[in-house]
Amino acid sequence: MEDHRPTAILSTHSGMIALDSPVKLKILEILENGTTSFDELVEKSRKAKSTISVHLHDLEELNLIQEKSFPNDKRKKYFVLNAIYLAYSQKPLHKCYNTQMDLISTLNGDSFKEQLFYIFRYGMEAYGIDPKPILKKLGTDIGARIGTELKSHDCEGILEELSVFWNQHKLGQMTLLKGDQTAISVTNCYHCGKMPNGGKTLCSMDEGIIEGVISSKLKYNCRVREIECYGTGHKNCKFVVDEIDL
Repeated sequence: MEDHRPTAILSTHSGMIALDSPVKLKILEILENGTTSFDELVEKSRKAKSTISVHLHDLEELNLIQEKSFPNDKRKKYFVLNAIYLAYSQKPLHKCYNTQMDLISTLNGDSFKEQLFYIFRYGMEAYGIDPKPILKKLGTDIGARIGTELKSHDCEGILEELSVFWNQHKLGQMTLLKGDQTAISVTNCYHCGKMPNGGKTLCSMDEGIIEGVISSKLKYNCRVREIECYGTGHKNCKFVVDEIDL
């Protein structure tokens, strides 16, 4: 796993569920990357078939996953994630939160309103909740709405339009990077440009916005990952776009 997840909080149609079983969380982590067969789950989890069967049954009972059949072979089954991650528990992180609290008493007007978002964002981490999943989901929803207003119908054109949007709204200077992999750089990031190096990426909502824009316009599934961030000591934020098979 990218981050240690002692407890995950997920949302289903039936309500919110907290999980702390390492095996169940491993299964859900695998399913985050796309549809997966039973045999693939056994192989990737390195657990016995009987163990995986028990946990899959529990996850289905909780409505966290669904079992489906391949259209061309009803005997073959695969599993899909049927829930949305809301947050993970983590060791309380106070550094960024304290930085924002030190600033807030000297701010007013628009700056104060902007600071409230930072306080909310880092306050959750200060009290032991990693908010990345829900912030990314909110970003994805926002991106899907923004995407309907863009005119381009290819990834490069969409990202060029999005970079104009980013710059106009003072979210930072977004640049589409040239290379074999689709990648974006953002300097002067509104969200983390003044943040200290805390050893972790911070722009999960921006990941979601970019992901939502691309997916809504091109009608394929992609995953956007931030691999460089002011929060990891870099002088820019860098996002890469991966197409995924669901």
